[in-house]
Amino acid sequence: MSHAAQVLDAAKAKGVMVATAESCTGGMVAAALTDVAGSSAVVERGFVTYTNAAKTEMLGVRAQTLADWGAVSEQVAREMADGALAHSRADLAVAITGIAGPGGSEHKPEGRVCFGLAEKGHPTRTETVEFGALGRAKVRASARDHALELLLGALGA
Repeated sequence: MSHAAQVLDAAKAKGVMVATAESCTGGMVAAALTDVAGSSAVVERGFVTYTNAAKTEMLGVRAQTLADWGAVSEQVAREMADGALAHSRADLAVAITGIAGPGGSEHKPEGRVCFGLAEKGHPTRTETVEFGALGRAKVRASARDHALELLLGALGA
């Protein structure tokens, strides 16, 4: 069974609705979930916020946070995840912002992806994963899979 199917089964069993807030993955997590039949019982909505303006307008990420930390930061991932909960009817939200490549910089290398996980009634968690310069497609797929694993963990599955 795929990670997405496991997320859906666990969320359905707990009566939890899920939202996604994605930047570098461009909706891949939402697509993975909605590829599975019956996903409408669990997937509340997905936000693809590729630009800083979209992060601010759709999720309420503060311009000051973007200015202070940059889009690829745990601080922005936290605000994206919190914003996805605040702007949806979901109980659980995962956020992804990163540098899929090609490119990057000395301070923010290709393959760095920051994640946020927000759940009603729990503190929002963040983490950064250095996937490395695997190439754009592999970084994005790895980020999608990691986000699904974070959702599974939050659902106790």
